[in-house]
Amino acid sequence: MNPDLNRLQPYPFEKLRQLFADLAPPGDKSPIALSIGEPRHPSPKFVIRTLADNLDKLANYPLTRGIPELRRGIASWLTQRFQLQGVDAEQQVLPVNGTREALFAFAQAVVSRCPEALVLSPNPFYQIYEGAALLAGARPVFINCLEENGFLPDFASISAAQWQQCQLLFLCSPGNPTGAVLPMEQLQQLIRLAREHDFIIAADECYSEIYFDESAPPPGLLQACAAMGNDDYRNCVVFHSLSKRSNLPGLRSGFVAGDADVLARFLQYRTYHGCAMPPHHQLASVAAWADESHVVQNRLRYREKFAAVMEILAGHLEVNMPDAGFYLWPQTPVAETEFARQLFAGEHVTVLPGSFLAREARGINPGANRVRMALVAELSQCVEAAERIVHRLGKL
Repeated sequence: MNPDLNRLQPYPFEKLRQLFADLAPPGDKSPIALSIGEPRHPSPKFVIRTLADNLDKLANYPLTRGIPELRRGIASWLTQRFQLQGVDAEQQVLPVNGTREALFAFAQAVVSRCPEALVLSPNPFYQIYEGAALLAGARPVFINCLEENGFLPDFASISAAQWQQCQLLFLCSPGNPTGAVLPMEQLQQLIRLAREHDFIIAADECYSEIYFDESAPPPGLLQACAAMGNDDYRNCVVFHSLSKRSNLPGLRSGFVAGDADVLARFLQYRTYHGCAMPPHHQLASVAAWADESHVVQNRLRYREKFAAVMEILAGHLEVNMPDAGFYLWPQTPVAETEFARQLFAGEHVTVLPGSFLAREARGINPGANRVRMALVAELSQCVEAAERIVHRLGKL
């Protein structure tokens, strides 16, 4: 067996299961899960119809690089959304089966195994980043995201030697779980560092379409490149998905875009890996990327939930509105694991302890005394969950 498998930690939800193993929730209260970031708004009906109308395409093997219509649709969406001069659909776009598998596979393709190889990521983080680094033979380095830095990674804590050893930098903006958005200036500073030290930036932008001001969408890495006059996006790739944007997590549809040279090698890797998206999923994805009206309605629903929940929690829990995304990242009045246990045992509400999403770095775990709350359920459930949380806070 690959010895690096022994270096993987249990997934956060396995840790949560163990945390609750000796507890029994109250039987008179229905369960409300704020722990998992699984969108629960209805999937667009027109996407479902497109899937159903193309089941006959199952008789064909799909191409790993995807059908031209999908690559062109993605390129068009990217160009409009991020104010780009253009994206080469043939060379700069690659469809993937959701960004989770793509983020993991990407590290396996681009990291050159050597004792000095570093993969940098924010802390707290999406655990795929760590697992991808370990199984690629690299050492993960975690960059703390603390309140005093606006929950953005403290890039100043990385030494010149670490930048030189870095082969891959994972970014997540808007952040999971903090909701913090990297500003354009900081993205451009990182691009300059990537070119100076010759590492690749992999920007996980899966939450980019959930934000609260229609006039101020979060900037993206390719947008930062273009603003610097670099339309080749050298050393830069972005990962996007229909899971959060279009409430289609089960479709497993996303894409990677950016540096054509990097994507050419990644395509070669994926051809051997066998990661082609099913044909009917590709056609459904074409339809989804071409429509923005359902995305606007999706954002409206999240705004309503955040407004209602924040009003209820105000004065009871230390919590701020995120820049974007669908998570709250409140500070807890007791240890985050005890807070989660009490909510589950007393209110049948499940939240995820922040320490499960982070690692100790520079002597601290930045998830300590925080929990992640995903406002993915319907408005009424989110409101009830907030009311139950306030009720439990009164008993602490």
